[in-house]
Amino acid sequence: MDSPDSILETGTTWAALWLARLCGALFVVLAILWTFQVPSRLGIAVYKEQFLLTCLGLAGAAVFLTVRFNGTKAGRVPVIDWIAALLMLAVCLYITSDYSRFLVEAAYRTPEMLVLGAIVVVLVMEGLRRVAGKFLTIVVLVFIAYGLLAHLVPAPLTGTRSELVPLTIYLAFDTNALLGAPLTVATSIVVLFIFLGQVLFNTGGGEFFTDIASATMGRRRGGSAKISVVASALFGSISGSAISNVTTTGVVTIPLMKKSGYSAVDAGAIEANASTGGQFMPPIMGAAAFLMAEFLEIPYADVVVAAIIPALLYYFAIFVQVDLVAAREGIKFISGELPRVRTVLREGWHFIVPFAILLYALYIAQVSAEESAMYAVAAMVILGALHSYKGRRMNPRRLAESFWSAGLATTELVMIVAAAGFVIGILNLSGGGFALTLVLVKLGGGHLFILLLIGALICIVLGMGMPTTGVYVLLAALVAPGLIEAGVAKLPAHMFILYFGMMSMITPPIALAAFAASSLSRADPMETGFASMRMGWVAYVIPFLFVLSPSLLMVGEPWKIALNICTASIGVYIASVAVVGYFVRPLGAAIRVLLAICGLAAVFPDTAIGAGGIIDLAGIVLGFAILAREFLAVRRLTEGSARTDT
Repeated sequence: MDSPDSILETGTTWAALWLARLCGALFVVLAILWTFQVPSRLGIAVYKEQFLLTCLGLAGAAVFLTVRFNGTKAGRVPVIDWIAALLMLAVCLYITSDYSRFLVEAAYRTPEMLVLGAIVVVLVMEGLRRVAGKFLTIVVLVFIAYGLLAHLVPAPLTGTRSELVPLTIYLAFDTNALLGAPLTVATSIVVLFIFLGQVLFNTGGGEFFTDIASATMGRRRGGSAKISVVASALFGSISGSAISNVTTTGVVTIPLMKKSGYSAVDAGAIEANASTGGQFMPPIMGAAAFLMAEFLEIPYADVVVAAIIPALLYYFAIFVQVDLVAAREGIKFISGELPRVRTVLREGWHFIVPFAILLYALYIAQVSAEESAMYAVAAMVILGALHSYKGRRMNPRRLAESFWSAGLATTELVMIVAAAGFVIGILNLSGGGFALTLVLVKLGGGHLFILLLIGALICIVLGMGMPTTGVYVLLAALVAPGLIEAGVAKLPAHMFILYFGMMSMITPPIALAAFAASSLSRADPMETGFASMRMGWVAYVIPFLFVLSPSLLMVGEPWKIALNICTASIGVYIASVAVVGYFVRPLGAAIRVLLAICGLAAVFPDTAIGAGGIIDLAGIVLGFAILAREFLAVRRLTEGSARTDT
């Protein structure tokens, strides 16, 4: 018989779980109501800040009820967590209920505002520590300290002095800080796309993606790895999280790759790269893409268009490499029964409709991103209720689960972007952002390439151990202004930092996606990390290319864009052969180096230097000549061996 203490512990844990789910579901409901402007249609005046604070309170309460002090998501919910959750919710709702008065009293910095602001700042920082770890928390605390001590920092980073009381009130109440663009995007746009993903997965969309990948790639050479690449690209485009993508698809694909003949290191590296790329794979991408659209003040559809070619080149490089590794190791197609494309599409055609609606709404109807997502959700709910996939059909229970799971999946992001708002607010208040821009430009010494190298290094270092969204917001405030000041256009500058911020996921010493994959493959984490770097080489090169020539971001004359896409694709293939060290036979070191040079020459956009296509053409011709030489050499050996046998 259970003891009274164990019954009480089970009861409080169950209550915490359901209260957290309720907060998550209400979060999504509020976002939907806000998207369709329901309050104003009902004649109710609601400030945007009231909506943001309510969402922040719900998200914060859910975090404290689901994430323990040590960052785990299991175990008894202690009293202190209950207090923190209820305090977060109560304070945010109290401010929301009387927000008009706080607007009037903001200039007077009343003791009440100080106490409430301090509670909000402290709880946001504690929530951040629980969901994102110590590193990002320390970074934000350093910036808060800078806000207080900026006048004491040596030049050229000297900033404007701020007192503790006005700074606290500013961070908690100002629309340039906590209640700024990052929190707005997370609570009104990102959560709805996560909701779309949850609805999709709860109706069998995950299995559909895996079946499509198996049907199209399973019968090809190295089919197990190609299934991983395709499935992770599809999953990642929906989830936008490299680590969750690894843990979701890697459980299936990594053992399958090892069984087929891929080494544990290669299997982990393939999954880590495929999952990381999902964050910049259209049409949905990760949360950072929505933040980019907000920062640049451009439609989200423009960000998606710009990301298409780099994402396709990234996955093309991975695809070529896994194929060549399969050829080198003699890995064949998957044995056993595999689904047929026609069968999968006949049973799961309804999963394609929401994406068609999403794309139509974004590009043809020019509807906002959040409304487009809701139209896609509505289509998925209706079709999922009418048509099942492998017995999974949308019903009230699965719909309710989609609400709370989407809300809970977004709560961690809310803590991150809320704290990132502190950083942006401090940089604006102290003038530190301008000072950092000057420092970066001076370090570059007037040379754009050197500045790009410095920026790339800063992006990777800051990104180590941090979620991509937090990395991007910080880099958008710290690095992007320096690149723009040096003459880089805004869109390429932000795409540059987004790519290098995400590459921290596969870049040792703290490569979170690679380490997550290694835990599934049972390979050495650092070895998997370096193998991931090698396989993801394109993502380290392409950002430099689209900064020097935005044609790879679909910017420019159509014929130049088409030409550079063709030459870049050929260059990626040639360079990937060099990275693997195998074409039709193993390649020597000298040949690999020469092929790498040819591939990079072909990848380099001719429009960057205006050489009339000479560099691209030379790289392609010489690269193909080397590959043709290898092919003919193996063919002669094969024919000679055949004549000898006869």
